[in-house]
Amino acid sequence: MQTLSEAGAKLADLLALGGPVVAILLCMSVIALTIIIAKLAQFARMRIRDRQTPKAAINIYQSGNIEAAIGMARRSRNPAAQVVACAIENRERHLPEALIREELLRLGSDLLESMRSWFRPLEVIASLAPLLGLFGTVLGMIEAFQDLQQAGSQVDPAVLSGGIWQALLTTAVGLAVAMPVIVVLNWFERRVDRLAHDMDNVVTQVFTADFSRQNKPLRNDIPAAEHRRTPYL
Repeated sequence: MQTLSEAGAKLADLLALGGPVVAILLCMSVIALTIIIAKLAQFARMRIRDRQTPKAAINIYQSGNIEAAIGMARRSRNPAAQVVACAIENRERHLPEALIREELLRLGSDLLESMRSWFRPLEVIASLAPLLGLFGTVLGMIEAFQDLQQAGSQVDPAVLSGGIWQALLTTAVGLAVAMPVIVVLNWFERRVDRLAHDMDNVVTQVFTADFSRQNKPLRNDIPAAEHRRTPYL
């Protein structure tokens, strides 16, 4: 395994060969890595992979145990569970459905906006890194051909080839920075889109819960006439 000093020496050589363009790309990679780690910690803290708690809370609400459903949803940090708790509480306060939906839309938008925070810097890094690497390559090629012109008739192919591979180094670094950022950013966006779908789904289930309770099938062990005499069953 490489020691820390060897890694530092290779990094210094890379900076010396690539110049300021590689230094900028390395700074961008550090920024992107910091954002990715912070977003992973946020996603873990908000438990966005917990898709069972909102469903369980709705099932409890549909069974008629309202306080238990609210308590279960409130104890979870999952955004969909928080939306479920807000929806049930407002339903039990008998607020107008339009007002409840507006409040849920506001809450859901705030939660999703917090999940999408810092996506824009990642998009900028993913799109700018290859262009910056290509820009460094163009500058390196210009310098290589200037050296070739100054050599005149005594052209050394090694000088030209060495200048070309040093120029292409910045493109390679730019692509190396951009590709992982693109993959992680797409994964983040997919997780947020799935969360938005779950939130829409659970809100619909909360609004249809009363209808489901009122239209439960009759129990087979009780005669139909008895059902008509006991409308609260």
